[in-house]
Amino acid sequence: MLKKVVLSSALLVSSLFSGDINIAVAANVSYAIDDLKKEFNKLYPNTNVKVTLGSSGKLTAQIKNGAPYDLFMAANMKYPQALYKDDLAVTRPLVYAQGSLAYLSKKALNFSKGIELVKDKSFRKIAIANPKTAPYGTASVEAMKNAKVYKDIEKKLIYAESISQTVTYALTAADVGFIAKSSLFSDKMSKYKQGVNWYSVDTKLYTPINQGIVLLKKAQSNNEASAFYSFILSKKAKKIFEEFGYLVP
Repeated sequence: MLKKVVLSSALLVSSLFSGDINIAVAANVSYAIDDLKKEFNKLYPNTNVKVTLGSSGKLTAQIKNGAPYDLFMAANMKYPQALYKDDLAVTRPLVYAQGSLAYLSKKALNFSKGIELVKDKSFRKIAIANPKTAPYGTASVEAMKNAKVYKDIEKKLIYAESISQTVTYALTAADVGFIAKSSLFSDKMSKYKQGVNWYSVDTKLYTPINQGIVLLKKAQSNNEASAFYSFILSKKAKKIFEEFGYLVP
């Protein structure tokens, strides 16, 4: 009898969580999102999580223009705070992870110079994410300005639309790029070695990249979206973020 009750309860929960949720996700999380979805689906196997990736600025603009997202995982706190202020989010922005910057190059570089390496005269192009729409781009510019190298290399900068596109630029069109450290923990990046092809940017040079999450107004009565929101703030999710090079609050 007890087994029947447990089974019927499980079926009831499953039926309550058996639909689609649409989430807007900052590009830097693209490397961790599949693992996050898999872990979430262990709890809610019938919920289909649809992901739209992009720069936080562009995703915010889409949300303000009525894009049907249930939840927003941004690359900083500025954009979710703006949505909350405009009454487009039903939860106050909370930090789900802290991102960090790294240098990346397909060539072997001398990282002992620190950020001074970008002044190398042989460098013709340096890739960063667009600081107008991508928080990691803003952090990259801040780091260079604080290190007083920005004016020396400003004309060499090439701008990617998102931090994930910056990885592509760093490996194809540029000599070096400022990327999200999280991207280095995906399987396809394993051939690039720390201290040879990549290295962490000194965190003292830029403001910590607090990444914020909000539940959007469209989802205020959506149990599945609320469940995913809670999951992203859970210990299980934090463990995954740590595996991809993030710090967690």
